[in-house]
Amino acid sequence: MALSLDKKLTARAMPAEAPLDMPIQDLSSWEGRPADVGNGRDVTLARIFVFVTSAALTAFGTWKMYEVINPVNVTALQVLFAGFFALTFAWISFSCASAILGFWVLLRGKTVRPPLADMSDIGRTALLMPVYNEDPARVFTALSRMGHALRRQGAGGHFDIFVLSDTRKENIAEAELEAFTWLRRQLSPEVNVHYRRREHNHHRKAGNIADFVRRWGAAYDHMIVLDADSDMSDAALITLARAMAADPQAGIIQSLPLLQNRWTPFARMTQFAGRVYGPLIAAGLSAWHGRDGNYWGHNAIIRTRAFAEAAGLPELDGRKPFGGHVLSHDFVEAALMRRAGYAVYMLPQLAGSYEETPPCLIDLAVRDRRWAQGNLQHIKIVGAKGLHWVSRVHLVQGIMSYLASPLWLMLLLAGLVLATVARHVTPNYFPESFSLFPSWPVFDPELAFRLFAITFTVLYLPKFLALFLALRDRELRQGCGGVSGLVKSVAAESVVSMMLSPMMMLIQSRVVAEVLLGRDSGWHAQNRDDQAMPLGDCARIHSLHVVAGLSFAVLSFHISLVAFLWLLPIAGALMLSPLVSWATGLPELGRRMWDWNLFRIPEEAPRGTAGLTYVEIAPEPLLEAAE
Repeated sequence: MALSLDKKLTARAMPAEAPLDMPIQDLSSWEGRPADVGNGRDVTLARIFVFVTSAALTAFGTWKMYEVINPVNVTALQVLFAGFFALTFAWISFSCASAILGFWVLLRGKTVRPPLADMSDIGRTALLMPVYNEDPARVFTALSRMGHALRRQGAGGHFDIFVLSDTRKENIAEAELEAFTWLRRQLSPEVNVHYRRREHNHHRKAGNIADFVRRWGAAYDHMIVLDADSDMSDAALITLARAMAADPQAGIIQSLPLLQNRWTPFARMTQFAGRVYGPLIAAGLSAWHGRDGNYWGHNAIIRTRAFAEAAGLPELDGRKPFGGHVLSHDFVEAALMRRAGYAVYMLPQLAGSYEETPPCLIDLAVRDRRWAQGNLQHIKIVGAKGLHWVSRVHLVQGIMSYLASPLWLMLLLAGLVLATVARHVTPNYFPESFSLFPSWPVFDPELAFRLFAITFTVLYLPKFLALFLALRDRELRQGCGGVSGLVKSVAAESVVSMMLSPMMMLIQSRVVAEVLLGRDSGWHAQNRDDQAMPLGDCARIHSLHVVAGLSFAVLSFHISLVAFLWLLPIAGALMLSPLVSWATGLPELGRRMWDWNLFRIPEEAPRGTAGLTYVEIAPEPLLEAAE
């Protein structure tokens, strides 16, 4: 079916246009400062806690590292090693401090419950589903569930569904039109359903949303942006609309999308981690973000006119990958909305918001390639005029989420070089400064163990805190398999993630190198099916990781047995990477894990002996204030 046919169908597939001006924003100039959006004293105290704690942990860890290497004469290599350590430790310290804050918030039960407007005052909301070569059956089935749920609640007149297609494949476009006709027939007349396919997918998803705003935005007070794998309950959709209507200064309200609906061990582990650790992390972020928060690109409600006024994205100067259109548009849109004086915040306690996760490590790496380019592109945006300082922190966090891997790799390599030099170079026992006794180089194993204990604590404390909270939550505890299921799953997740981390370190390091070398990621549809990858393909894809693991093992063993044992978890994981990657992508093994009471989450339930089916999203419980 040609694109020209879409034009013939536009008259009946879309409503009459209601244009809304959306000017392109200037990042190089801005008059004035971001307006106050009403953050209270608790937000200020939370920010002081997170940043002071992060700095203190980083300083303490770096000092302990300095004691371990115990330099007689400080060399450039030692300074480099300490610098890599400080940057890496600062990254995990910041995450740990935010998690501790989240633990305190949840333990005290001090979650923010926003005011909610009456149903009669929520206005009109467009439910936007941008798609690009996605499976129409999956997308339209999810929209059908959401539409029917809204209709049952009598809220259909407040929500219109828009499928905004950027699909390039004609066979998928034909299936989209058939599914659109089916969905409109299913939901009419209570819920309006519309479909538009763009002739040119200018600026990808961000351009897709902007096209809707410019052509139909004036007809809608708000828009809820979805991803192709999004699913939201009627109560979640309605509560977002009520919260937005009750807060005239709000520009974006972000929900916390939890992960569901996948069966591979990799996905099940990720779903479990998101379900158990996610609320703790989100509570901490929400506490110190306050109303200067961030936007994750989907499962969020946006004030349409504010978005049009403030979030028109410019074309960045220079060549790709740093130039061109903005890839990771969500962070930038949130920063621009905040710059214009609108509040951006999260409702981490809002239930009923879901998405899906990539089924295996390799699919995650494919998605990460595009995300990495988008986040590194923010290097050109972080200095934009007029941004709130917290918005700049969000952009830096996105950049660091990908630079952390090459920093960790550089730390390992610098440590190996430092140890090799110490192994083969005769130390200077008599430095130029006057001394009555020789200066003996010392390696103190007790200090090294203390540093390991400190690092382990900073890395794993958030998981232990989340486990403690989950054990206190009866519904979550039972949904995750009881006490034994929770404890076993946290232990298994910690081990498996430790096996996967060295692979992700090398994958992301390569991705960062490609971006810095000017290689564009392109735009590819994500794999959303539980489909095992052959072991031979995994061996080919991870071949360089195996070589890297062997190299780490041989070099460390050449240095000393102690060095070999310290690096064995990383080297061993890399040498086993094809097997681990393959096994964690097997749906059959994921189902076995459910039988073993591993990685269960409350959103799934057994149905018969033949297998498991995810239950439909329940509208309750949600915010107490929504009842």
